[in-house]
Amino acid sequence: MTARDGPQDRYKAVWLIFFILGLGTLLPWNFFMTAREYFINRLEDPEEKSHIRNQTGEATSTPSYLQSVFDNFMTLCAMVPLLIFTCLNSFIHQWIPQQIRISGSLVAIGLVFLVTAIMVKIHMEPLPFFIFTMISIIFINSFGAILQSSLFGLAGLLPASYTAPIMSGQGLAGTFAALAMIFSIAIGAQQPESFIGYFTTACVTIVLAIVSYVVLPHMDFFRYYSMKDKTEYHVYNAELETKRDLIKKDENGMEQNNSKIIPIHNPDEQPSVIAIFKKLWVLALSVCFVFTVTIGVFPAITAKVSTVLGEGNKWGLYFIPVSCFLLFNVFDWTGRSLTALFTWPGKDSCLLPVMVVLRVIFVPLFMLCNVKPRYYLPVFFSHDAWYIVFMIFFSISNGYLASLCMCFGPKKVLAHEAETAGAVMAFFLSLGLALGAAVSFLVRILI
Repeated sequence: MTARDGPQDRYKAVWLIFFILGLGTLLPWNFFMTAREYFINRLEDPEEKSHIRNQTGEATSTPSYLQSVFDNFMTLCAMVPLLIFTCLNSFIHQWIPQQIRISGSLVAIGLVFLVTAIMVKIHMEPLPFFIFTMISIIFINSFGAILQSSLFGLAGLLPASYTAPIMSGQGLAGTFAALAMIFSIAIGAQQPESFIGYFTTACVTIVLAIVSYVVLPHMDFFRYYSMKDKTEYHVYNAELETKRDLIKKDENGMEQNNSKIIPIHNPDEQPSVIAIFKKLWVLALSVCFVFTVTIGVFPAITAKVSTVLGEGNKWGLYFIPVSCFLLFNVFDWTGRSLTALFTWPGKDSCLLPVMVVLRVIFVPLFMLCNVKPRYYLPVFFSHDAWYIVFMIFFSISNGYLASLCMCFGPKKVLAHEAETAGAVMAFFLSLGLALGAAVSFLVRILI
């Protein structure tokens, strides 16, 4: 961008702020999921455990009912609010100011994690603790949906490359969570009190995101683009009034010239969500399909692949955390970050949706890996190396193509429609996550 067009993003400060905000949208939830063992342990029924110990003479690892359904309810309480509130944000953003939606969501998520950290020290019976945890998950994902959708809408006002740092920050959040999981395995079993660090880390990240967001409006580069549409409108109106005054003062009274003056868009008018969708439906469906394929096999299928090299050694313990979660998140982050360097193919290219559809090949490839238990399909790719190669291409294509779609979406519409377009794209991203979760059940049955 040249100085003639507008101010420069000095020291990439605005880019870095969007990166931190992207990190802040997913890091708290990723750390919440990483602390799964803490929640599972607290749901253990002491009476049931005591009864089993009395009958057998030793403790058993048989999970209680609440422990056995925890993952199912966690997925349900996360995906449903995420989808509903992302959809709602596509409409409410026209009435609720962006500052309230973003800062309010960050504060709300921060308070939930602060209370969660305090609850580590407070004893509760399994059932009340289960209900409290599920309510926390609903709140985190509801406000998280509004935050993510609003953030993509905000980035839509800026050049296309400024959606990339949000995607990159979200990718790094997953990498941090995977490293935390590996670290937990390396140091062995943890006491419940040690999980305070997980929730405190989330709170610190949220505070950093809030500070970054407060600083953002003071950046000349951001102010220039966020006010560009309204500034152009008001400047145009001022010029229009001047022309009309000159026409009225014209001796010959050329009033017909008025009819040739075509006003540009009024930024106070609310853009139509349906009209915007018609302009970017290809990219919206593309990002939806990317995540449907990804969540359809990751982690429901990929986390159940067994190693053939790690039997009887430590690699068996680290195989899934490293080869599945860490590898996916590192290369997903790499793919998301690549869009900051180049954006090929272009937003109008037919090649982009073709590349998105071709990713469906990863579904049968992972199904034919060494997934256990299996009942119908044979194993074609038993060696660990096949699985790792598939995971690398699977994750880097997910990050790159998803980030590309999210960057291009707001650029397919007019400047005043960009924020709504970003919210619409975020909705289809969330829809892809929800559809992928549903598809994963079918894929697992087929194996």
